[in-house]
Amino acid sequence: MAQLRSGLGVAPGRMSQAAPSLISRAFSSQRAGLSLRSFSGALLKPASQALRPLTASGLPRQLAHTRVYAVAAAPVVKQREVVREAHGFKLVREQFVKEYDSTVLLYKHDKTGAEVISVLNSDENKTFGVVFRTPVDNSYGIPHILEHSVLCGSRKYPIKEPFVELMKGSLNTFLNAFTYPDRTCYPVASTNLQDFYNLVDVYLDAVFHPRCIKDQRVFEQEGWHYELDNPEEEMSYKGVVFNEMKGVYSQPDSVFYRGVQQALFPDNTYRHDSGGDPTVIPQLTFEQFKEFHAKYYHPSNARFWFYGDDEPTQRLKLLNEVLSEFEARAVDSAVETQPLHKAPRKVVQHYAAGDSEEGEQKAYVAVNWVLTDEPLSVETELGLAFLDYLMLGTNAAPLRKALNDSGLGAAVIGGGMDDELKQPVWSLGLKGVDPANVDKVEALVLEKLGELSRTGFSASAIEAAVNTIEFSLRENNTGSFPRGLSLMLRAVGAWIYDRDPFQPIQWEEALNSFKAKLASGQDVFGPLITKYLLNNTHKVTMVLLPDPELGSKVEAEEKAQLSSVQAALAKEQVEGGVAS
Repeated sequence: MAQLRSGLGVAPGRMSQAAPSLISRAFSSQRAGLSLRSFSGALLKPASQALRPLTASGLPRQLAHTRVYAVAAAPVVKQREVVREAHGFKLVREQFVKEYDSTVLLYKHDKTGAEVISVLNSDENKTFGVVFRTPVDNSYGIPHILEHSVLCGSRKYPIKEPFVELMKGSLNTFLNAFTYPDRTCYPVASTNLQDFYNLVDVYLDAVFHPRCIKDQRVFEQEGWHYELDNPEEEMSYKGVVFNEMKGVYSQPDSVFYRGVQQALFPDNTYRHDSGGDPTVIPQLTFEQFKEFHAKYYHPSNARFWFYGDDEPTQRLKLLNEVLSEFEARAVDSAVETQPLHKAPRKVVQHYAAGDSEEGEQKAYVAVNWVLTDEPLSVETELGLAFLDYLMLGTNAAPLRKALNDSGLGAAVIGGGMDDELKQPVWSLGLKGVDPANVDKVEALVLEKLGELSRTGFSASAIEAAVNTIEFSLRENNTGSFPRGLSLMLRAVGAWIYDRDPFQPIQWEEALNSFKAKLASGQDVFGPLITKYLLNNTHKVTMVLLPDPELGSKVEAEEKAQLSSVQAALAKEQVEGGVAS
């Protein structure tokens, strides 16, 4: 239920519910979720909101956010001599990844400890990205505001909107930024070599030397500020992110997914909204904003990515020119694991509903699980992806069909597996439900899961799922989405949790092993349903009910806050604020 947010407004989708995964986006229109990196996510959903509904913060994010496509295999790489040490970097690992006909190199920077993955192949659509772990301990929206703000000028590019100028004159094939619940990504892509290096230079200067940490006006413009056009009028809150999040929080779907994430992860960073809760965004100070950048936007907390047919040594040279002015330091940015609950829970929340909706069937209900507190193997992720497709991948899939035919709600929500965050989750339910039928939805989901765990799926359904998914894996068609970015997002999904970034991009062995088990007649799906769903006590049933008075109550509280501030200001301050 992660939400991913996209910063530049260029090609985003809904990531947090967002970005590509392994399996083709062809199925996303039939799924409700969002996943960025893994096999299961590939089947699932569109990228989340802004890229979120995620995104960022929106996945996505709930980051964020553009729908993600599967990674397409790059043309066969030319044989190049692998550079083991250059420009302050030392080679840590080298591997040929046959799934993408690419040589993948992992380097570490001597001076700062920064890591960079350098992917060598013949794809002319070159990709660069820098990713920072940015966990939060509040819902002020600092990562989201910072993602917007660093794009408003920097030390080398002091103009107000350098990225607007880039979009006018650049030959880029991708130019954007994503805020997730626990990380912030800045990716670019271009087929023109000089344009690509220009984009890399602008992005690096933007993240490490942004104008916003010295100019409070940028923070106020992108984050929040008081606005008063006339001393006789009422003061209001304004700001790009504040206004955006007011819109997000007015959407019941967004409120629901945020509530699910909070309920599933009450003890780690995911209980907060990295995109920002508009009721608390105005508590954020400029000093807190600057401190966040100083803490997390450092090479020692960064993961860098290069991909394509450009010269690999030049990549290291460009990075070292920027990183060499920093020193290594410890950055406490690890994402804590959510301990699994010993018993199921039910959470009831409310959303603001208009008077016209009163009495209508407007409840939301879904059954949700955190699947594990340990990393899943590639084969298990692949098995869960097959299972998801069998249960939900088409309108005729049994679990989806049971919900659609039940008459209990207007549309399926949740979408099954979402592994965009550190711990994968599974969610399914209905919206447009009569509040009197809430318990019936949960019962139907559990009853159908129990039935499928016992009876399994027909041989023809399994064969169709295997053929469909394997074809998507091997075809690896990313459409217009840069292949390198799709691959980066999947690798980063493990990398930022200090896991093996090579593992998510290697699936051939796991696929063959899984197919062999199917061919032997082994029941692989029943045990998955039983272990990760039916016998899993970390289950939250989320119910969202309409409240016709909630909207006016929140608005009244905001007005009361603003009236108090306005009343405390001297007449000279009010008139001065209007003049400025």
